[in-house]
Amino acid sequence: MNFFDAQDQARRTTRRLVFVYVLATALIVVGVTFIIGASLFLFSDMGRGIDSARFVRDYYPLLLGVAAFATLFILGATAYKTAALSEGGGRVATDMGGTLVPPNVQDPLRRRLRNVVEEMAIASGMPVPDIYVLEQESGINAFAAGYAPGDAAIAVTRGALELLNRNELQGVIGHEFSHVLNGDMRLNIRLMGVLFGIMVLGLIGRMILRGGRHTGFATSRRGKGAGAVLIIGLGLTILGAVGVFCARVIKAGVSRQREYLADASAVQFTRQTDGLANALKKIGGYGGSSLLRATDPEEVSHMLFGIGSRLSGMFATHPPLTERIQALDPNFKASDYPTVDLRLRSPVEDDSTVSAAHEGLTTALAGGSAATLSESINDMVGDPEVQHVTFASHLRRSVPGLLYDAAHSHELAYLLVIALILDGSGRTTERQLALTEEQLGRERTQLIRQYYDGISNTGAEYRLPLMGIAFPALKLRPAPQLGYLIDLAGRLIEVDGQVDLYEYCYYRILVSSLGQANDPSGRQKRRHGAREPVRRAAADLLRVIARHGHTDDAERRRAYAAGISVFGKWGRDFAYEADHEYSVAVLDKSLEMLLSLDGDSIQMLLKAVTAVVMSDKTLSVAETELIRAICASLDCPLPPILIDR
Repeated sequence: MNFFDAQDQARRTTRRLVFVYVLATALIVVGVTFIIGASLFLFSDMGRGIDSARFVRDYYPLLLGVAAFATLFILGATAYKTAALSEGGGRVATDMGGTLVPPNVQDPLRRRLRNVVEEMAIASGMPVPDIYVLEQESGINAFAAGYAPGDAAIAVTRGALELLNRNELQGVIGHEFSHVLNGDMRLNIRLMGVLFGIMVLGLIGRMILRGGRHTGFATSRRGKGAGAVLIIGLGLTILGAVGVFCARVIKAGVSRQREYLADASAVQFTRQTDGLANALKKIGGYGGSSLLRATDPEEVSHMLFGIGSRLSGMFATHPPLTERIQALDPNFKASDYPTVDLRLRSPVEDDSTVSAAHEGLTTALAGGSAATLSESINDMVGDPEVQHVTFASHLRRSVPGLLYDAAHSHELAYLLVIALILDGSGRTTERQLALTEEQLGRERTQLIRQYYDGISNTGAEYRLPLMGIAFPALKLRPAPQLGYLIDLAGRLIEVDGQVDLYEYCYYRILVSSLGQANDPSGRQKRRHGAREPVRRAAADLLRVIARHGHTDDAERRRAYAAGISVFGKWGRDFAYEADHEYSVAVLDKSLEMLLSLDGDSIQMLLKAVTAVVMSDKTLSVAETELIRAICASLDCPLPPILIDR
């Protein structure tokens, strides 16, 4: 299953979840109305001297009001929980007791965790997520939470941090990244909001039962009033239990198969099956297992790497542990679980950043023709493999210290991102630096110049990873500063009155990632564009790529024709228009329009983009980064495209 199929399946599951939610809500509302109506009929003066049919006829407005109130209450509870979760993955991790791991952390265990997460992010083509540790949890567990890569959070328990070696930790983190890339993370956080509304009535029922023992209706028949209260409380408690039952069945049905998919994906882009399999074996052999003890795992059980509670059978959100291991290691038997003792753990491996030349970081990409590359681009989106993780590990270790330290600095990541947006060709760099000096002062501009020189001396393949690594430190800045950064970046790429496509793509990634971080749930609302404007937006994007990627007008026309032909009959309606000028506003509008495309249409667009780039049968590192930048701006994380130089 590729990225687009996995995303489409997650959306279909979301639609089924909405249907089940509506059905469960309707049944619960009917149950609430029946319980309150029956209580009033049996235990109040309303039912005196009349039969049940007469009671319904006389008091149906009241019963309709009860049904309406119950419906609004459930919907309100869901809306409240969803709004609370709209802050993104970090909110879920903090609510679970997670402690943020700072970008410049020095503790060896947490530094190793950050290094592994950064390598997985580079290999996946997405910004580095926020990283949390559940310090109070000694079990081996982890989860990913958030609506989109730009607001994602990865959390691991202290037990996982202390008991797993690097390969095992990498397997667990790979599993969590697959949840991000397969759309499970967004599905899981929506599931939390939906199920809260279904389960909340049980809490209300228990509150009524506790209070009902000490109070009653202010009527002459006080005993009957107290009985009505107790019956209502008991009924709501039972309905709440039914809601919990439904919620657990829904979670189990959604989660189990996605866990198998995540295990398989993690093995695909880690070095070996042993890492993930051994992590699972340690869960089985460790007294603390994967259970969460300091926090209630009910809401997040479907998000965890391992089971968070002792629920089993039809309520289990994960396949049996032994079955998961046997899918990775067919020779494993339940009697083979190792004994895991925290006191006998091995010392932390040396995982510091090393200084190494970046020569030879790229390897050959299979094939070479435009058709082969076009197919492999779509297959690669959201689907990193072993060579991408190996490349990411070498690249992270070879980042010059000046740039690596800046990317992890709360103060300096801001300046590094500006350096990454500057003109890589050097034609307008001095004018851009003059603008930064005017806006930020001479001292900061000197640092930006140092970072720019460092980036120029490394290579184009470092630019996207550095932006992703700097993202967690960048998000720590106040919102007004980030708004100013976006404004300054836009002015920098238009400093000469023209828009360089390569500069613009990095600017667009910055805007898109910060948009996801600042408004996680809003960024994921499906946009629907009219057919003609969307088609024009696709043609505009291909025109810009053709114009910036080729030297003369004839080559540009050939490149554009190669790309637009992918769209078939309607593509012939859009000519090249060599004299058309494109501003940041036009490009922004085009990409916003293209975000409305479904999975099949995005795959076609990526084929067209690659056809334009490959029309001359050559692919440079700069062009690979251009393709990746366009994919990132379309919310399609693309692993590094590995080629010979």
